[in-house]
Amino acid sequence: MKSSCIAVSAALLASVLGGTAAFADATSYIDDRSGPARIVESLYNAVNRHEYARAWDYFGETKPAADFDSFTSGYETTRRVEVKTGNVASEGAAGSTFYYIPVAVLSVNADGSETVFAGCYTARSVNPQIQEPPFRPLHIEKGSLQLVNTAYEDSVPAGCPDAPAPEPVDALLQQAQAAFAATHGDCDTQMVPEGEEAPQSYTIPFRYKWDADSDPMREARLFRFFCSAGAYNLKHVYYLQSDGEGLRELHFATPYLDVRYVDDNSDEKVDAIYVAGFVAADQLVNSSYDEATLSITSHSLWRGMGDASSSGLWIFRDGDFTLVKFEVDASYDGEINLQTVVDYDTAP
Repeated sequence: MKSSCIAVSAALLASVLGGTAAFADATSYIDDRSGPARIVESLYNAVNRHEYARAWDYFGETKPAADFDSFTSGYETTRRVEVKTGNVASEGAAGSTFYYIPVAVLSVNADGSETVFAGCYTARSVNPQIQEPPFRPLHIEKGSLQLVNTAYEDSVPAGCPDAPAPEPVDALLQQAQAAFAATHGDCDTQMVPEGEEAPQSYTIPFRYKWDADSDPMREARLFRFFCSAGAYNLKHVYYLQSDGEGLRELHFATPYLDVRYVDDNSDEKVDAIYVAGFVAADQLVNSSYDEATLSITSHSLWRGMGDASSSGLWIFRDGDFTLVKFEVDASYDGEINLQTVVDYDTAP
């Protein structure tokens, strides 16, 4: 028998509102709205403790029975209830987040008989930042359960019918995340700026120089990870998987600079800048990838006001990124006057 939180009988409500074994102990008090599974567990804990007003209050404007008396009278023949929750799905809509919670419920009746139900609850959280008093916390919007003949332990649904379809697993992204975690444990992943929480992923269509114009386009994947942040600089780590090649961390060719000043005791006036070689940098500062030009740029500020800095440009071609331009402003004179020290990008 299928039922909803709106049209469910009091007797069935008595069967479906309960707690997991961990929450069935009437001596423990659980009142937790921090997450969708926790609010369901708190609901069942309230019922098992006969705190029906608290159970009633976990629902939003749509209540699970016509009135509170009908809600409470359904528990007269119920000894206890246990619940298991499954994998919760979520989606955002119009300032709210909806959560879809699969559940299996074991109802132990006063005569010792047991009944198993399975179904889903929907919970809703309205963005706290846009609310005005009275505040509306996370609450249960509705539920739908039906009697099943399977064992309680095996009855949690794999998902909820109203839930959004799960995102396909990106195996290559997972591989890049594992590689980043393994090799860059020194990165400060606890203090992540807004917008840098998730790695950036890009698909790059390309051809090798030996490919014909009629050949199908190949495909590469580029991943950018946030590593650390200073007062005015962000550092990123990149991984690349090109067609026919495995995933690898990118190291960027960067000039090693010999900067000489007019006055050795002052760094305001530059006499000359020499490229004394190249190094391979495993991190870029204030970097971004441009999908239109297939290029990565970086801009490292040597101090906050930005009058001294260095900038690089790496272009994707033939399955890899190569340095084509590097500019430096080495004078701390309050002005921006970049000097090009590497240029393979400007047409002769």
